Amino acid sequence: MTRDEIKTVLFDEIGNIAPEIDPATVDETADLLEALDIDSIGFLNLMIALDKRLGVNVPEADYPRLRSIAKAVDYLAAKAAT
Repeated sequence: MTRDEIKTVLFDEIGNIAPEIDPATVDETADLLEALDIDSIGFLNLMIALDKRLGVNVPEADYPRLRSIAKAVDYLAAKAAT
């Protein structure tokens, strides 16, 4: 899966979690919880949705590594490649 495909899936799932936010307008380095105004449960739901869509299991210890769009794409691309 390409980085662009991963980013598209991430944006789709962000849209499901925070439908009032256009993910394309979020700074890719911004903290997702703050930028999307979601709590830890919303973030957990995002991780679960990404696991289902991409088949990439993200252990809870790695959640901080996915706290921005840029970091999430990097992490998921690396995991999907293995």
